[in-house]
Amino acid sequence: MKTASPTIADTVHTAAPAGGRRFWTMLGPGFVVAVGYMDPGNWATDIAAGSSFGFALLSAVLIASLAGIFLQGLIVRLTLATGTDLARLIRQRFPRPVAMLVWAVSELAMIATDLAELLGSAIALKLLFGLPIMAGVVISAVLTFGILALPGARGRTPELVVGALMSVVVVCFAWELVIARPDPAALLAGLMPSVELARDPQMLYLSLGIIGATVMPHNLFLHSGLVRSRLAGVKTAEERRQAARWLTIDLSSALALAGLVNGSILAVAAVAFLGAGAGSAPGIEDAHALLGSSIGGVAALVFAIALLAAGQSSTTTGTMAGQMVTEGFLNLRLRPITRALITRGASLIPALAVLGSAGDGAVDGLLVLSQVVLALTLPFILIPMLLLLRNDKLMGGLAMAPLTLRLASLTVLVLTGLSGWLAGTTAMV
Repeated sequence: MKTASPTIADTVHTAAPAGGRRFWTMLGPGFVVAVGYMDPGNWATDIAAGSSFGFALLSAVLIASLAGIFLQGLIVRLTLATGTDLARLIRQRFPRPVAMLVWAVSELAMIATDLAELLGSAIALKLLFGLPIMAGVVISAVLTFGILALPGARGRTPELVVGALMSVVVVCFAWELVIARPDPAALLAGLMPSVELARDPQMLYLSLGIIGATVMPHNLFLHSGLVRSRLAGVKTAEERRQAARWLTIDLSSALALAGLVNGSILAVAAVAFLGAGAGSAPGIEDAHALLGSSIGGVAALVFAIALLAAGQSSTTTGTMAGQMVTEGFLNLRLRPITRALITRGASLIPALAVLGSAGDGAVDGLLVLSQVVLALTLPFILIPMLLLLRNDKLMGGLAMAPLTLRLASLTVLVLTGLSGWLAGTTAMV
């Protein structure tokens, strides 16, 4: 079968430098994946939590970050042990009907993810330039195609662009914290889980929402594919163990940074909405407006810039993940821009249709719908991943200790139950 030009997983690294230089070639996957941990969907839950309960739910952000580091670390280990990415492993190791079901569900998750990022970017364009959401949707789609059309889009260029956009988000929210000046003692107190989390249904709901929205299906495929792209020249068991250490440092640093950004979003919302008396959980546009009135116009501008950077970086990483899913499950190689056209076209249809009939007011409903779809699809990816991890013969020298396996099983069980509960609860609202 003839194939198109090489994909990201094949072109990022064609040789593995020796010694310390290899460490630098290993860096990157964690920071690309971290983008998905601070996408517009996370913003919505963080803003709702901060505006409703102040700093009290910072503990949920901390738990979500730790769960993300653990699960993404499992993906690193699985990919290093097998030399194959998650999508390929599912295709190779499970019956074809099962693999095709997981592929179909994964594609649905990609579309839902892209829909949320598309809307987040459109909201940012509205806040920055006053554009209608409909126009923002179209423009943000074109911006993504522009990034993917850059020279070197099948190599490290998307990673570098995403890294630059992520840096914008980090710098913006560091600035927001300086402007907002939250109480340090209150911040530290919020990191400690309170018994009120279990007593107050709304606090529990938002806490679970923060955790459930953090682990996204596309990030598992994306991380696995990016790790695989770093394996050229990594042959021996010792080299794989060394690569595991380097990639874990990369992952932990990146997701810790993403956790700080999410905590900052929550803290800024807590300061901005303190005493505002909002009757219901505010949306992203509400947060922007109140930032301007309570903290200042500069804070509101920085907030909108960060939102645009988060939305565009997330859509780019989503396209990269979609490329890996298509190649892994179908053995079909597509150019990045072709893959983006498929996913973005599928997400544009419901976005334009609903916005065309209901107007900008339908954005919140679409965002909720995208999160419900993600909650429903997550178990279809987590369960096959866990079954692969439990195969000692497949894992070889990187097989996990029984305690780690039990913790992995418990984490998957909790997230599966959480995803179903959140989807059911949200659908009834």
